[in-house]
Amino acid sequence: MSLIEVKNCTKIYDSGGTAVEALKEVDLTIEEGEFVALIGPSGSGKSTLLTMLGALNPPTRGKVLIDGIDVYDLPAERRADFRSSYIGFVFQQFQLIPYLTAIENVMLPLAILRYSHAEQVKMAENVLEKVGLADKAKRLPNQLSGGEQERVAIARAIVNQPPIVFADEPTGSLDTKTGEEIMKLFHTLNQEGLTIVMVTHNEENLKYVKRTIVVRDGMIENSNFHGDVA
Repeated sequence: MSLIEVKNCTKIYDSGGTAVEALKEVDLTIEEGEFVALIGPSGSGKSTLLTMLGALNPPTRGKVLIDGIDVYDLPAERRADFRSSYIGFVFQQFQLIPYLTAIENVMLPLAILRYSHAEQVKMAENVLEKVGLADKAKRLPNQLSGGEQERVAIARAIVNQPPIVFADEPTGSLDTKTGEEIMKLFHTLNQEGLTIVMVTHNEENLKYVKRTIVVRDGMIENSNFHGDVA
């Protein structure tokens, strides 16, 4: 069984009284341990698909199954619990809380889980060390570089040890060198078993992924497996 299955999903938005099909009868499977890039022109439906996969954006029609669970069949509260257990998110603009330190930002997803404060601190310290920021734990976001802020965002996404991370343009706000470092970090995490689905416009990022899925006009145009990655 695939880790992620999209079955005949359509997403229709109401745009000023006009129905707009953002996704059209999409079928997709993603296996455990894959590193997948969703690419395509702006407005093609990539981000809609990513948020749908991430249990944030229900389809108008169709089903999304993660580990065999129909996520949009779950009540809203259980869906939120499901996301906290299964899914981490990394966004282009980092979305860090400016008045919290790096370690406090990383600890945020743990607040609703049954860990003691000491356990939460230890978990956050461990992932900050994994992303190379053990020595920056007490710094505020404005005391960190863009690449360091992205590493904090990645640490926050993986602190619960979810099996899947969704990343939306994770290098879009970074210079080329820093973006390359972030992609190497994603590659390492994927080699350790993390399933990653990433939206990107940057063709340089594709050398790190195992499969590229082209989205155009709300449909999957093609899906290409890569050979050995970087």
